[in-house]
Amino acid sequence: MTGAALLLLSVAGAGLAVLGVEGRALRRRLSGSAPVPRGSAGISVLKPLRGVDDDLEANLASFAAQEWPCEVLLGLHDDADPAAPLARAAAARWPERFRVVLQGPGLGMNPKVSQLASLVAAARHEILVISDSNVRVGPGYLSEIAARLEDPEVGLVTHLIAGVGERSEGALLENLHLAGGVAPGIAAAKAIAGRDVVMGKSMALRARDLAAMGGLDPVKDLLAEDYVIGQMVPRRLGKRVELASQPVQNVVQDRTVAQFFHRARRWAVLQHALVGPWLYSAQVIHNPVLFATLALAVAPAPWTIATWLAVAGLRALLDGTAGSSLRTGGFRPDQLLRVPVKDLLLGVAWMEGFFRRTVNWRGTRLRVLPGTRLAPPGASR
Repeated sequence: MTGAALLLLSVAGAGLAVLGVEGRALRRRLSGSAPVPRGSAGISVLKPLRGVDDDLEANLASFAAQEWPCEVLLGLHDDADPAAPLARAAAARWPERFRVVLQGPGLGMNPKVSQLASLVAAARHEILVISDSNVRVGPGYLSEIAARLEDPEVGLVTHLIAGVGERSEGALLENLHLAGGVAPGIAAAKAIAGRDVVMGKSMALRARDLAAMGGLDPVKDLLAEDYVIGQMVPRRLGKRVELASQPVQNVVQDRTVAQFFHRARRWAVLQHALVGPWLYSAQVIHNPVLFATLALAVAPAPWTIATWLAVAGLRALLDGTAGSSLRTGGFRPDQLLRVPVKDLLLGVAWMEGFFRRTVNWRGTRLRVLPGTRLAPPGASR
C-alpha cells in the first residue's frame, strides 16, 4: 500500500507544479495594460436575464456607469420573469442607455441562445458584447473592448472571471474555484498552448463577423455555445481571439454547498462532452488534494497525514495568490481553509462526469450529447 500512496502523492506533486505554472500565466496576463481606443464606436451590450441574480440592480448599474457610447439590451423570456420589474426599473431610470427586449420565437434547445437571438436582432451597433446578468464591470471595460476590436485581425474579445461577494459557504466555494481553477487555466491555455477558452459571461465580437459565421444558428443546440463560438472565430474567419487584461466580476453572494456541487456536476458533464474522455481524464491533474486524500486513505500514517497537510496548504496558497491577483483584498486565511473541501467536492463531480449526461439549466432539464449538443432528456444521440 505504501507504493500506491507514493504514486498518488507523486501525482499530487505534479498537479501542484501544473497549478503553479498556470498561476504564473495568470499573473502575467493581469499585469498587462489595456490598449487605448482611437475612435468611439458604439457598443450594444446584450444581457439575457432569467430570474433575479445576486445584487442584479448593482450589476446593471455598473453598465450605466460606463463612460462609453453604448446601449444595454435586457432580454426577458416574458414579463412573468422575476427579473422583469428590475429590468423595467433600469430602463426607466436610464432610458438613454437601457432597453427591455422580450424574446421572440425560440431558436433551438439552448434557452440562452434563443434570448441572444432576439437581442442581436434588436441591437443598433456593430460591436456586440454578450454579458451575463451576474456580471459586474469596472471603468474602462467597454473602452478596452472597443480598442481591441479596432484591430481587424481580432475577431472576438473575452475576459477572465473573478468571483466576488460571497456571504455563504457555497458562494465562497464557487469564488475559490473561479480564482484558483478556472481563471489560471484559461490564462495558461492561451499563453502556453495558444488555445482559446471563451466564457460567455463576457465576450464581444462584431455583428458582421457573427453573421459571417452563420449567426447563432450553428450553436443554437449546444450547451457550450460560448466555447464553440471562440473556436469558430479562427477556423471560419481566420481571426484571433483576444483575452482582455482585466477581469470582470462574477457576483455570487448566496449559494448553498449543495448548489455549488450541483453546478460543479453540470460543469463536469459539459467538459466531458466537449473534450472527450481522454482529455477529460487528464484534467484531474488539477486536483492534487484528491490524490493526497486517496494516498491517506490507502496508507493512513503520520507521514501521509503530514504530506496531506502540506499538499492542502500549498493548494490553498496557490488559490490565495490567484485570488489576490484577481480581486481586491483576495481571500482571507480562514476562507482559504475551505480549499480542500472545494477540491474534494470537485473531485466527486469529476468522477460523476464520466457517467452523468443530463443537466438542469435554470429549470430546464436537458441531455448533453458529444460536442455539448443538447437534446430532450430521453434522447440517446
